[in-house]
Amino acid sequence: MKRSDRLIGMTEYVLEHPMELISLPFFSERYQAAKSSISEDLTIMNNMLKQEGIGYLESISGAAGGIRYIPNVADNKSQVFLTALAKRLEDPTRILPGGYLFMSDLLGEPQTVREIGRLFASAFTNLDLDAVVTVATKGIPLAYAVASFLNVPVVIVRRDPKITEGSTVSINYVSGSSKKIQTMVLTKRSLKQGAKVCIIDDFMKAGGTIDGMRSLLKEFEAEVKAIGVLAEAEDEEDERVVTDYVSLIQISNVDVKNAKIEASIGNYFNHK
Repeated sequence: MKRSDRLIGMTEYVLEHPMELISLPFFSERYQAAKSSISEDLTIMNNMLKQEGIGYLESISGAAGGIRYIPNVADNKSQVFLTALAKRLEDPTRILPGGYLFMSDLLGEPQTVREIGRLFASAFTNLDLDAVVTVATKGIPLAYAVASFLNVPVVIVRRDPKITEGSTVSINYVSGSSKKIQTMVLTKRSLKQGAKVCIIDDFMKAGGTIDGMRSLLKEFEAEVKAIGVLAEAEDEEDERVVTDYVSLIQISNVDVKNAKIEASIGNYFNHK
């Protein structure tokens, strides 16, 4: 096999298996090539991944060693994407009652969701996570995008129990914005005890929903290592109950009367 052909095959495999340890003998047997040639191929691949700004290959030495693809978006690419995203969110037609924004169109764009997932994964790659947790329904596409780059399962917290999910754990929590008591449930089989997780959500005001998820996860003795939100909105009336999080976009002003929105890049770069 020509090196060019082998490089295409190896690159495709590595990108489809992020965060997974891959041994050199695996590639050597798969492509019928000497380990020295495979090692040279991986050097070329690593240089190109860095040049494209989409990650790098981590080398693990030893008998059980190999390489892992670590997703990591270059800061200049992140800046361009987030600036364009903030601009789109400033469209005044997105304003909804209560100061919320219409974002379903963005969450329906596979490429946009994929890039959002790549950004969160870049911030969380060193946390050794076991799962990505979100609440139904709008956070689901984002959670799957993040999980695809971290190579971990998605766990979905629901408002109502589903008979097909078996026994569940449920809690009541106070919504940060509406101050109403609400319920969320999680099936017992979905998460192992003591798991390390990150929480992903699409929008946060006071943070009541995310705080509720943290309380529910305590029932599983899970460790919340990180929280990621697509957009956060300043809420002058309510004190935010979640303070340690990563946000991609910050909505600083939603003027319903004058149909004006101010959006900027969130605290993402403070966590890289």
